[in-house]
Amino acid sequence: QVQLVESGGGLVQAGGSLRLSCAASGGTVSSYAMGWFRQAPGKEREFVAGISRSSDATHYADFVRGRFTISRDSAKNTLYLQMNSLKPEDTAVYYCAIARHLMSVSTPSRVDSWGQGTQVTVSS
Repeated sequence: QVQLVESGGGLVQAGGSLRLSCAASGGTVSSYAMGWFRQAPGKEREFVAGISRSSDATHYADFVRGRFTISRDSAKNTLYLQMNSLKPEDTAVYYCAIARHLMSVSTPSRVDSWGQGTQVTVSS
């Protein structure tokens, strides 16, 4: 069972940047696609970005395309999310996730494991 631990969240002003990290351990992390979801208060968890096992493909939600960049360091078993041009509506708890395939990691019901989440707050 792979364990996921997120870090890097915090409070930032609109237009600012943050980089989230997700450290993975306890399994063959390289055999999984990885991704990020977020959940704002009173809303459902939504897909943000995903990356394939070999990092040769990425997938983004329309509302972050061009502002967020997902990447992974296989040597460190770490997933990243670089978030630029942040908006107040990006405020949410951000969760790391793994699944067997890139398209699976964009669907909450097909995620194999979740992290505990990290809070991102963007002030206006």
